[in-house]
Amino acid sequence: MQMDKAGHFYTAAHLCEANYRLFEWTGLSKRTSAWIGAGIGLGFQTSLEFLDGTNAQWGFSWYDMLANTLGAGWFLGQQTLWDEQRLLIKFSYHLTEFAAYRPQILGATFTERLLKDYNGQTYWISFSPTQFIENCKLPTWLCFSFGYSAEEKLVGNQDFYVAANRTFQARRQYLFSLDLDVRELPIKNKWLKAVLRPLHYLKFPFPALILDGNKMTGSWLYF
Repeated sequence: MQMDKAGHFYTAAHLCEANYRLFEWTGLSKRTSAWIGAGIGLGFQTSLEFLDGTNAQWGFSWYDMLANTLGAGWFLGQQTLWDEQRLLIKFSYHLTEFAAYRPQILGATFTERLLKDYNGQTYWISFSPTQFIENCKLPTWLCFSFGYSAEEKLVGNQDFYVAANRTFQARRQYLFSLDLDVRELPIKNKWLKAVLRPLHYLKFPFPALILDGNKMTGSWLYF
């Protein structure tokens, strides 16, 4: 399913951006801040991988490192090419029924499920057409969003599981939805804009089309 790798990619990209903004705020150039931010973000993720390498239960993962590196590259590539982040990596979550079957693995509380239940996690790429299409008439804050998630994923290293006389077969899900870029909302108050800015890490609820295996479904409001 590779949802864990999507999480590594997402975390690395946003760690790089957060450090970039910190160093740009100090007065460094955007280019220098971008390289420092990418280095710190990737360095932090790498240190966690080395810590995992000392844990007999987890161990060091080259695939995790690849996802971390790609996330840092995603950030740095956009800063180099466009001097901004046009393709936004976002996250959304909704509660599912599956955690109840393996609460020790998928979480017993909301916070645990948020981190462990891949079935409720969705990772998105959101972008505004106005940033790529000249004279586009759509609002600059309106985004198209493509998502990736999993369904009936109860065991990390296998796709088939039986519990409580029920058979679970893990599947990938691909989604299309709309989204908001809070950075482009017509808000004049700079303090309010600063408070709302971190929300561009999260996907806003909208109707969505869901490709689940060979079946296309929809949701009137997908979280």
